[in-house]
Amino acid sequence: VIQYFASIAAVGGAAKKDSSKGTLEDQIIQANPALEAFGNAKTLRNDNSSRFGKFIRIHFGTSGKLSSADIETYLLEKSRVTFQLKAERNYHIFYQILSNQKPELLDLLLITNNPYDYCYISQGEVTVASINDSEELMATDSAFDVLGFTPEEKTGVYKLTGAIMHHGNMKFKQKQREEQAEPDGTEAADKLAYLMGLNSADLIKGLCHPRVKVGNEYVTKGQSVDQVYYAIGALAKSVYEKMFN
Repeated sequence: VIQYFASIAAVGGAAKKDSSKGTLEDQIIQANPALEAFGNAKTLRNDNSSRFGKFIRIHFGTSGKLSSADIETYLLEKSRVTFQLKAERNYHIFYQILSNQKPELLDLLLITNNPYDYCYISQGEVTVASINDSEELMATDSAFDVLGFTPEEKTGVYKLTGAIMHHGNMKFKQKQREEQAEPDGTEAADKLAYLMGLNSADLIKGLCHPRVKVGNEYVTKGQSVDQVYYAIGALAKSVYEKMFN
C-alpha cells in the first residue's frame, strides 16, 4: 500500500524535493528499512517478524495528490532487547552493526564484531540464513540519509544502540557481609556512559544507591545485586523504546 501511494506521489511532479533529503516518494519507501532494522527480529516462525504495531496516516492535498505521510508506532516488544529464546534473535540493527560492513561504527561504539561478547544479543541465534546483515546495514544507513537525518542524529542513534549492548555487560557483586551491591569492574559502565554522554560514577551511584521520595523528602536506598541488574535491564529497554519511538 505504501509503495502504491508513494508511486502516486511521483506522478505529475507531486513529489517534493529537499536539498538535504530524498523526494517524498523516497522518504515514504525508505521509512520501512529503518523501522524494520530497529523493530523486526527473527522469531521461531518468521525470520523477519515485526515486533511492534504501526498506524500509517496518509495525507492528501486539495488536488487529491499525496502530500505527506506519518507513521505512529506502538507496543514495541521491549523484553526482546534484553532476552531472546534460543531459536530467536534480538532486533536486526545490533547484528547489522556487528557485521563489520562499516568498521568505523565498531570504533565509534567501542565494540568488537563478535556478538557473543555481548550478553543482551547472544542468548539466541546471532545469524539468519535468509538475511544478509552487511547489506541490510547499508540499506538502513541509506534510509537515514533519505529521511533527512543529520550526521549528528545518525551518530546519536548508533551510539544509543551501542550503549544498549554495553548495558548487558555491566557486572556487580555483593559487598561482604552486606546486601548492598557494588560494581565488579567499571569497563562496560565507562563505555556506556561515554556513548550516552553521562558520568560513569554518577551512573553507578544511581544504580547502586538510587534516590527515592519518602513523603516530602528524597532519601538514598541501597540495592541488592538482583535489584541492580533489574534496573539495568529496565533502563536498557526504556532507552531502546524511546529511541525507536
